[in-house]
Amino acid sequence: MTTTTPPTTPATTTTTTTTPATAPATAASPFLQRTRLTVTAAALAAYRAAARTGLTAPAAAGASPAHPFVVAHTLAQHTVTALTAGDDGFTGVVHLAQEIHTHTPLTPGDLDITVDVGAVRREARGTRLALATRLTDPATGVLVADLATSALLVGATRTEAYGTLAPAAHPGTTPDTEPLTHTLTLTPADTTAYAQASGDLNPIHLDDDAARAAGFPAAITHGMHLVALAAEEITDRHAGGDPARVSALGARFAAPTRPGTPLRLTLQPYDAGTVVRFTIATDAGTAVKAGWARITAAGE
Repeated sequence: MTTTTPPTTPATTTTTTTTPATAPATAASPFLQRTRLTVTAAALAAYRAAARTGLTAPAAAGASPAHPFVVAHTLAQHTVTALTAGDDGFTGVVHLAQEIHTHTPLTPGDLDITVDVGAVRREARGTRLALATRLTDPATGVLVADLATSALLVGATRTEAYGTLAPAAHPGTTPDTEPLTHTLTLTPADTTAYAQASGDLNPIHLDDDAARAAGFPAAITHGMHLVALAAEEITDRHAGGDPARVSALGARFAAPTRPGTPLRLTLQPYDAGTVVRFTIATDAGTAVKAGWARITAAGE
């Protein structure tokens, strides 16, 4: 579970221009946000390198299975800013869960991005939000990826509740083998490299004083860094080294972790290797739970 403060400056390897939509995506949605963004080969390579920290060189080129989240992140931040404008109680965002469904591999070029507010629910700590994001190739109209994000807007009270929060996916019914656990450790330098590559420069990940001001004992690791690292391990061990075979990815964030903390990544294949479930834990407890990745057959 990662708490973030309002939006930070995006990575310089991409450029965005946000234009509010002229009409809502649905009758219930207050607005739809759109942008066009250019993804560069350098940005794809830098993020994959940061996601693979501590691992060997990749067996095959390609975008990280988690990179669609990076592409969508800035516009999602703008959406949160719009929703909480004038809300004096709002203090930050807790990223609760993330799903990424990739329909065609992410490559350098322009992308059209839309972010819609699918559901809003008031809770004791603030407002729970469901965001639906779509990435499309503007030249061809080909759908690149769909993302579902669950977040808590801490202290926010002004957005009216509507819609229905969909349950998180957790595919895989029949385990193939016993789970295997691998121990990994992310250093402060790894966290800094990930922040630069992802564009998430939130100071709670980079500065101990800022993290303490937000209620943490010291700087914390990016939650999506953990998921991206798990996706790379799954790519190597269960997808023949080809990141394009990881067609979907999901996880729920349970607790923050600090750089330098040993991480126990547990992987278990299901349903003849078409799904790999994962969790990430530390001595203090579970950090990422209900993780899963869907694996396509080679050549599909």
